[in-house]
Amino acid sequence: MSSVPGLRSPYETTLGIVYFARMLDKIRLHAKGELPSDYTDFIGDQSGVFDQRACRFLQISYNALTARTLQGGTEEEILQWAFTIGHRSNDEEIEIWNGFMTKRGWRDTATPRLKFRLEEANLPQDGTIQTMFDFIDADEGRALRQG
Repeated sequence: MSSVPGLRSPYETTLGIVYFARMLDKIRLHAKGELPSDYTDFIGDQSGVFDQRACRFLQISYNALTARTLQGGTEEEILQWAFTIGHRSNDEEIEIWNGFMTKRGWRDTATPRLKFRLEEANLPQDGTIQTMFDFIDADEGRALRQG
């Protein structure tokens, strides 16, 4: 994969929550027909997809989130809507969510998938890309985050 205009890093936060802004970017790009076809396996309620995990964390349906996103509004407004109809996470829950998501692929059940994706993308397996978020950034041409 390569850089997709309008698609942010999964590390970007909305009201302190990682990944949410990227998920909305994918919804918007997909609706406009601008999301590359090799991304469509990684959207929605598909098992193991980060979108599915994010919706479960917020206790909302992906279809409802898609409909709300396409009505317009900022990421913050849409997340506030999600809190209203789903679950408003407290600071500790957000910390746990962010920790889980930002470390996915590092010494856990997703490690084999990360290794497969690195091989598939012909990216180095020298330990510089340690998580799925790192992989996404590297695969899309963004500099890896330090620390």
